[in-house]
Amino acid sequence: MKSITLLGATGSVGLRTLDMVSSFPEEFSVAGIAARGSNVERVADMCKKYSPRAVALLETDARDQLARLLPSPRPELLAGPEGLVALARDVKADIVVSALVGGAGLLPTMAAIQAGRTVALANKETLVMAGRLMTAEARTRGVKLLPVDSEHSAVFQCLHGHRRADVHRILLTASGGPFRETPKARLASVTVEDALQHPTWKMGAKITIDSATLMNKGLEVIEAHWLFDVPADRIEVLIHPQSIVHSMVELKDGSTIAQLGVTDMRLPIQYAFSYPDRWDAAIPTLDLTRSAALEFASPDLDRFPCLRLAYQALNVGGTMMVALNAANEVAVDAFLAGRLPFPAISRVIDGTMAAHDVQDPATVEIVRAADQWAREHARTLAGELELKV
Repeated sequence: MKSITLLGATGSVGLRTLDMVSSFPEEFSVAGIAARGSNVERVADMCKKYSPRAVALLETDARDQLARLLPSPRPELLAGPEGLVALARDVKADIVVSALVGGAGLLPTMAAIQAGRTVALANKETLVMAGRLMTAEARTRGVKLLPVDSEHSAVFQCLHGHRRADVHRILLTASGGPFRETPKARLASVTVEDALQHPTWKMGAKITIDSATLMNKGLEVIEAHWLFDVPADRIEVLIHPQSIVHSMVELKDGSTIAQLGVTDMRLPIQYAFSYPDRWDAAIPTLDLTRSAALEFASPDLDRFPCLRLAYQALNVGGTMMVALNAANEVAVDAFLAGRLPFPAISRVIDGTMAAHDVQDPATVEIVRAADQWAREHARTLAGELELKV
């Protein structure tokens, strides 16, 4: 039986991971659970069902709430960023699932790698912020980084049995989000509710907004660069509204290998856990005879400048990717709170990147300092743009 520590248990990936654990009770146990703490009752239910040895909540006050909800003997309760790091580092587990949203996943994911634990990676922001440090540390420790994002899992599967030297391009597919056909002039008036209506995937609010701006695909381009050691000019994004082809790899002889499947995150999660084996899945299989025609198109970088900014940050390198990610998180939060119009998300990111003094991200401390600066600058820009809502 393999033991799992789950970082981000109450998010969409976390919940589906626990569904998978329930589907394979003889294969997996839950060693640790981490969450932000906004849904303490759900965490308490998880503790009663899965009996983890330890629980870490990012919000310190939530630990006391959880203690009141759990009878003795209860798991070890940790809190704050240091609690998440301790959970990932000190609680013995075969696999650490990194599924926290945003920069909060950086330190605990690095701690898991440094502890020598296999990491199933669903937190793309950690590689965007510190991809060079993460991948170097993983190589040094002999740690596997197994992608959980459907696109990167698809690329991972397509690459199996092929040499990296034979790869010509990676083709990441994107649904196009809810505004795929929305004229640019109308984007200024779209609401939060409009942006949260993703056409094919059910995800958390932050990643759903990122999908609406195509920033999610930009972050995935950067993640693919670090995971598969492919330069930016050989990673291409294709709009694919049906979300059946999860991504493709084009080899140097012109052959293109694609991974297809239903739109269900349990598939890439299960493959990360079963790798290199494949198990029967408790989800429907893909029936191509009932599928719509498969369409592909190039993204419109004029309507969706966030994708262009992500490529720009990757090409500049260094801490520019940290600034990109931090500014995006601030701008998305402001949009979700109703303080920014939709197009201002990209303007906050662009302005933050333009003002950023790029450094070599040689240490985690440099990454964290750049992240803090970018968040403060982005909040200032968001405040200025807020007057124009």
